[in-house]
Amino acid sequence: MLTFKKIVSRPVVVKLKRPIKAKIATIDDWPLVVIDLYTNEGIVGTSYLQPYLVKSLKYIIPMINDFNEVLKNKVLSPFDNYEELRKSLHFIGYEGLSLIAVSGVDMAIWDAMAKAANMPLCNFLGGSLGAVKAYNSNGLWLEDSNILESEAEELVDEGNFSAIKMRLGRENFNDDLEAIHTVRQVVGDHIKLMVDFNQSLTLDEALNRCHKLDDFNLTWIEEPLIYDNFDGYSRLTKDIKTPIQLGENFYGHRELYKALQIGASDLVMPDFMRIGGVSGWLKSATIAEAAGIPISTHLYPEVGAHVMRVSQSAHWLEWLDWADEIQKDPFPKENGFIKIPNKPGLGIEWDEAAISKNAYS
Repeated sequence: MLTFKKIVSRPVVVKLKRPIKAKIATIDDWPLVVIDLYTNEGIVGTSYLQPYLVKSLKYIIPMINDFNEVLKNKVLSPFDNYEELRKSLHFIGYEGLSLIAVSGVDMAIWDAMAKAANMPLCNFLGGSLGAVKAYNSNGLWLEDSNILESEAEELVDEGNFSAIKMRLGRENFNDDLEAIHTVRQVVGDHIKLMVDFNQSLTLDEALNRCHKLDDFNLTWIEEPLIYDNFDGYSRLTKDIKTPIQLGENFYGHRELYKALQIGASDLVMPDFMRIGGVSGWLKSATIAEAAGIPISTHLYPEVGAHVMRVSQSAHWLEWLDWADEIQKDPFPKENGFIKIPNKPGLGIEWDEAAISKNAYS
């Protein structure tokens, strides 16, 4: 049994090796919230958040720090703590920044609990230690052909990956088609290819473009529409042969349930800071399994690797290196799989020198 002592959260900003260049945003500086949850028994739970915008750090960190009062001397029990934290912010809503803050602490609590049991989180949750099938999502933004050529080859070689993801959404759709052709020429037909529009299309544009993509043997088409247009997604899912992927912007498992109820996608990929951390993922994975829907992860490959080992409809893990710089030993990649280290908890250890170097104030 563990009892809560304090939370310490620290803002960090790192430079992305391959900057994000999407239709909706260009990002060079990547913000991270480093979370350490201390217990009276000496166990420290760790987790992190990736809130996209540097300016969001000044809102999220005070919210997390306020949880010190909510959890003061409480027994750590992830599902109970999750509800306590969520309800403490009830009056400002269950979604948005409030759920992001709760999710960060939830992941740290699960890490502490598994560490106290001296088990990797996947074992603590009832699964087995092992490797998880992954695709490389670490590049292929809206770049010129020469950059796409070099990055496509690099993405496959970084871990002998069998699948990679590229982004679409250029003003002229013929340029998107040319980009797909360029990548295919480099990696061949044996590499699976996912595409992501990053919510950049209207419904009529999506219907037109996605129909044309049906002949490209893509693994999925991700977020062509604004994320909450479930009616539009339901129309797309019915009309398009290629599987439609949705879910990185689901705020909590209830939104995932609503989307599946109206057939808004063929596949789902919750994001840990929005779905509710490990607790929110476990609830969502059960819903997806009952609906017969494959579930993939979004960001947070370390957390994702563990929970995919206990998700019956597990599909693909998204691998990126965006938090690697602040970790001592990022998870190894081998033959297209992410290997979970045999360490208690999540298996994340901070590189304190890197955190100090990239500290944000």
